[in-house]
Amino acid sequence: MTEARLWKALDDGRVQCRLCSHFCLIEDGSRGLCGVRANMGGRLETLVYDHVAALGVDPVEKKPLYHYKPGTTTLSFATQGCNFACTFCQNATLSQAPKSGAEPRGERATPEQLVQAALDNGCESISYTYSEPTIFFELMQDTARLAHEKGLGNIMVSNGFQSPECLDELDGLIDAANIDLKAFSESFYRDIVGAKLKPVLKNAKRIKEMGWWLEVTTLLIPGKNDDEEELKGLARYIANDLGTDTPWHLSRFHPDYHMRDVAPTSVPSLEKAWSFGRDAGLKYIYIGNVPGHDYAKTRCPGCGEVVLNRAGFSLSFSAVSDGHCSACGERIAGVDLP
Repeated sequence: MTEARLWKALDDGRVQCRLCSHFCLIEDGSRGLCGVRANMGGRLETLVYDHVAALGVDPVEKKPLYHYKPGTTTLSFATQGCNFACTFCQNATLSQAPKSGAEPRGERATPEQLVQAALDNGCESISYTYSEPTIFFELMQDTARLAHEKGLGNIMVSNGFQSPECLDELDGLIDAANIDLKAFSESFYRDIVGAKLKPVLKNAKRIKEMGWWLEVTTLLIPGKNDDEEELKGLARYIANDLGTDTPWHLSRFHPDYHMRDVAPTSVPSLEKAWSFGRDAGLKYIYIGNVPGHDYAKTRCPGCGEVVLNRAGFSLSFSAVSDGHCSACGERIAGVDLP
């Protein structure tokens, strides 16, 4: 075990974790809501500093990030644990297992080894992803510092529930983020996620202000977060608070974990949500988990020409040059576009 960062001791033997917006008060011998931060005799310990439970080389488009270093690969890793309790979790064995009290599993890996693995595999970045990277903050922070020294980018794929102190510590270390904005209602976050919406909205706006490249994903769940007015409000929030250049990924739900009684999202529902984004003024809206759909392509917001053509995670640069549409010259928002 390794001493955690971002916590404070209380007079009664409890500690308060200051890592995410739960601000857990943890009794001696107990863990926080994430299952991987424990009060050990009045000191907060992280149980996952060097326990990597998932590791792979992915196309950056898989994060999904469509406008950050497109066509490159990223070393992706995670530990077990999560500070959310989504009933529809798509990777519950990774994220939820430590909450039962079991010791988190994983292979030993140091920041130096992870950065070297990225370099050895020709990756241009490292992604903190798969589970919720906030809960393995210490490993993420140390790896990100070393990654920058070696010329690699850093990507955080997150639920956006960090504490203000956590974002302070990551400022200047993270280059791009995809924030999973799960719904636009407090009731959804309270009843289905076990968290709150307001901190996520506040953090996404701050991330944009800090200069990270930001993309947003919403998993559209039938009957849960697909109300028309809610989706219109979500689209307006992205456009007005995060900017019309912010890509919005609409992903198709499939039944999983404790939500196996809900049908997969229909393609017309995804397309209707896409139209709400367009009506709000968003320039880049995508439909995911629907192989071959036309709305996986990046079109020029000026003339409509396909500038980045996608087939699954394969990418071809159709009509883009030096970050501009080859047809009309319009700038295509992003980082390191061809």
